[in-house]
Amino acid sequence: MEIFPATAFDLLSLSELFNQYRIFYKQTSDVDAATSFLKERMEKKDSVIYIAAEEDVLTGFVQLYPLFSSVQMKPMWLLNDLFVDAAHRKKGIARALIAEAKQHTMNTNACGIMLETTRNNKEGNALY
Repeated sequence: MEIFPATAFDLLSLSELFNQYRIFYKQTSDVDAATSFLKERMEKKDSVIYIAAEEDVLTGFVQLYPLFSSVQMKPMWLLNDLFVDAAHRKKGIARALIAEAKQHTMNTNACGIMLETTRNNKEGNALY
């Protein structure tokens, strides 16, 4: 398994994963809209996306959005999106993506990570 920052080269494969992620959260499938959304995030650099791959197949991703702590007067990150393709679960990919998010937090001298998920996401809540 390899984890690396997403680039425009990864956009189409990442969009498929992102669409699956949205479907998991009961949203209507729309790969074109997913592609547009992710492309805009990349172009505007208003999120950071790391992807996991096995043998050139994207297996998961984590997306972080920048926030700030007024009390600590430092940046922080919102781990808003974490997804691993169903065929690749139980291999430690989610944990590796979270570890990469933590490393990104340290590399950017941020004060921490916040995360958000639904209450009924039992697997995610157990992992976090």
